[in-house]
Amino acid sequence: MTIFVLVPGMFTGAHVWQETADRLTAAGAVAHPVRLTGLDAALRPAGGDIDLETHIADVVEVIDSLGRTGRKLVLVGHDYGIHPALGAADRRAGRVDRIVYLDSGMPGNGVPAVAAVPDRSLRDRTAATDGKALPPPATPEDWRRWGSTEGVPGPALDQLTAMAAPQPMGTLLQPLRLTGAVDPVPATGILCTGNGASIEMVQMMVDRGDPTLRELADARVAFFELPTGHWPMLSMPAELADVLLRAAAGEGHRLAPADASEPPAHLRPFPLEVPEAPRERHGNVDLYLPPGAEAPRPAVLFVHGGPVPADARPTPRDWPTLRGYAHCAAAGGAVAAVVDHRLHTLDDYERAAADVAAAMEQVRADPRVDADRAALWFFSGGGPIAAPWLDAPPPWLRCLAATYAVLGPLPGWGLTDSRFDPARAVAHAGGLPVVLTRVGLETPAIAATVEGFLASAKECGADVEVVDVPRGHHAFETVDPTDESRDAVRRAIRAVLDRLGVPDTHQGFPPAG
Repeated sequence: MTIFVLVPGMFTGAHVWQETADRLTAAGAVAHPVRLTGLDAALRPAGGDIDLETHIADVVEVIDSLGRTGRKLVLVGHDYGIHPALGAADRRAGRVDRIVYLDSGMPGNGVPAVAAVPDRSLRDRTAATDGKALPPPATPEDWRRWGSTEGVPGPALDQLTAMAAPQPMGTLLQPLRLTGAVDPVPATGILCTGNGASIEMVQMMVDRGDPTLRELADARVAFFELPTGHWPMLSMPAELADVLLRAAAGEGHRLAPADASEPPAHLRPFPLEVPEAPRERHGNVDLYLPPGAEAPRPAVLFVHGGPVPADARPTPRDWPTLRGYAHCAAAGGAVAAVVDHRLHTLDDYERAAADVAAAMEQVRADPRVDADRAALWFFSGGGPIAAPWLDAPPPWLRCLAATYAVLGPLPGWGLTDSRFDPARAVAHAGGLPVVLTRVGLETPAIAATVEGFLASAKECGADVEVVDVPRGHHAFETVDPTDESRDAVRRAIRAVLDRLGVPDTHQGFPPAG
């Protein structure tokens, strides 16, 4: 028999676990939703300071009350709740058999919970507030700024609002203190795909060499996905209970280590054989020159996705996919460019956008480039950087391309109400042609942004050509090196070159099939 200690997230109390706890109990387990001081209706003192240590003590008290029964004890932390859960597990590591991260971050020693607030404007406002507590969300729209409410029934969302409590500021600003005792405890991550997370995305980040994620490929760490938003205990209580029981049994998906014998997806060979163009390196920009480039040629600037860790090597401009597309564009008769921009975290979109704008000006200033004919091509997490160009396209921008790109704010990325929303910006694109490569096996959260973008484009009559890869995954070029993938690359390259006015001579570039 397993004992589950369930720790709620921001603004919420033990009541949010009721349905999930009932289902765990019905399955023969024991469930203990934790009442956090200041958040639960039964523990809202009139005065006194409440901080993270207060909530850690609340969880420790529950663990101690259970005694040593010989039963397996699983500690579950949702959202903010992972901070007091980890703090308690560190103090009672010998009593905890597994920690479950339920759609939460991975806080480390010395990191306050405010660092995990998804929306940067909310995070800054939270950190700067002078009050004793942060007011809870008051409307469904307010809740969506803290996480996706996908799947939560209307009455449940109304009750969540009615029972929400102000979050004591000390719980968010006080750093989490860990001794390391919790490190050996097995862990399970439950990712809510409707909130922008997926196992596939985590694997890609591990493959890129992010040192903070390397431990996720340890055999002691497992993952599950739930197709819902940020509050699965309200939207999918039965499914959540089932996943918790499986997590307790040690089940779940294990990630492949980054140093596996097969290279990670982003470092596998490009699927097309194209003559290599001469490459010049200018600061953070690489130029690929077409054969016989006597007169100025149109240019295509390729913008990688991310976030990519600052110390990842090789950097994106040396990844086979970006180099492959650049060689294709150069073989087709354009000057190709690839920029290493500084999208290292989700807070970096402003400076990454500035890097891209500076790179575009650098490319256009080259005497071998026709400054009046240029295209921008965005990949994956670089997609939001396309929004400012769609909002106000300059006359020299003749085409904008996007390949498996994020084309709207993902719920967990904190881009809500920012200027990096292509689905909103496309309404201002005017006659700017857009070439969009869409994969049929895209992660659900990214696929939703693509469909939202296309719906907005249709509504405003934007000029969008879609290149479909029905059996393609994210990063299909190296993940799925098939004839379908090769043909999609050819068609997308040809579509962009056509809009730049580059004649279809097939000089070294294979024609579309």
